[in-house]
Amino acid sequence: MGVFAYKARDRQGQVVRDTVEGPDPMSVAAALRSQGLLVIEVKEQGVGQRDILEPFKRVRLGDLVVFTRQLSTMINAGLPIVRALHILEEQTANKKLRDVIVKVRSDVEAGMALSEALERHPEVFGRLYVEMVRAGEVGGVLDRVLLRVASQLEKDQELRRKIKSALAYPAVVLVAAVLAAAFMLIFIVPIFARMFEDLGGTLPLPTRIAMGISDLLTGPWGLALAAALAGGGLLFARWLRTEEGRRFWGRTVLRIPLRIGETVRKAVLARFARTLGSLVAAGVPILQAIEITAASSGNWVVENALMKSRDAIREGHPLHRPLEGEAVFPPMVTRMIAVGEETGDLEGMLGKIADFYESEVEAAVKALTSIIEPVMIVIVGGIVGGIIISMYLPMFRIFELIE
Repeated sequence: MGVFAYKARDRQGQVVRDTVEGPDPMSVAAALRSQGLLVIEVKEQGVGQRDILEPFKRVRLGDLVVFTRQLSTMINAGLPIVRALHILEEQTANKKLRDVIVKVRSDVEAGMALSEALERHPEVFGRLYVEMVRAGEVGGVLDRVLLRVASQLEKDQELRRKIKSALAYPAVVLVAAVLAAAFMLIFIVPIFARMFEDLGGTLPLPTRIAMGISDLLTGPWGLALAAALAGGGLLFARWLRTEEGRRFWGRTVLRIPLRIGETVRKAVLARFARTLGSLVAAGVPILQAIEITAASSGNWVVENALMKSRDAIREGHPLHRPLEGEAVFPPMVTRMIAVGEETGDLEGMLGKIADFYESEVEAAVKALTSIIEPVMIVIVGGIVGGIIISMYLPMFRIFELIE
């Protein structure tokens, strides 16, 4: 028996963190689910210190997609799961994934179901992946469900790529502008400052401001300021992992101007519809599908709305009814869900919603780039140009200073 730390969500939607004894993570997760908890993470205490490089070893989403598609093809061809896993472990290049496949194959050989074996590696196979595989095993359509899982992962990867492409350009330009400004303030401005001090006289206000910032960065307070900023950033990132921080960030990110918040909202809606549609199509019970979709939504606002809808559905209400009261879900989404529930084609309607918002994200990214480019030019020009102008302003009075 070991001691396991777990993170779960109760029936009221509150996050619960505690420790419990159990033989293995899978058994602990099953026991917690029997208590009505939505398990988010189960980790054996002390395991994280076994390999200091473990946090840096990751399985790329592309490698996971290839593994899933190949496993589906082999199962469809009639190969036993153990034989298929053995072939995949021999040809998988990613060492982290290969090690996981070896452990999964060993568990399956010992008589464990594939979904149960995958559940023991939550760092690679998320709950969405595991539950869809479990539904495929129950329905006898594991090969088709694996293809659907691969498609879901690819869609998710493409959506993330679009969002990153929209945010990468302004981030890179802003960092470059800050570095250029810091270089000028630390190395260039002091040269001008010594020259102006030798000339004497009263310098223009912009010049005095630039020289003051330069003195701060090059003096003993510069390192203290850098350390304070770094420490503040780490504390802020840690706070964002708390329930209060997730709530704050989930609301704030949807309100960012310049269409950034609107683009994030569309991406979240596309992910919600695609995930829920895939789970429903795989045969996962609707309450369980909503819980999984909420946990994988990536935004607290959507997660909170879905957990409320889960409670309403348990009381007998249709899915669209509680979502109508949530501002994050537009009327088009709730009405299409209502039509899907009435016609018995919820999966199809959710797929159409996902397709629509994915195309909207692509168009929004293009529009966002066209808006951000001139804004970034103004910001960069203001930062760098302001420093240059502040240094050259005294040049217009240099003859007066010399006299």
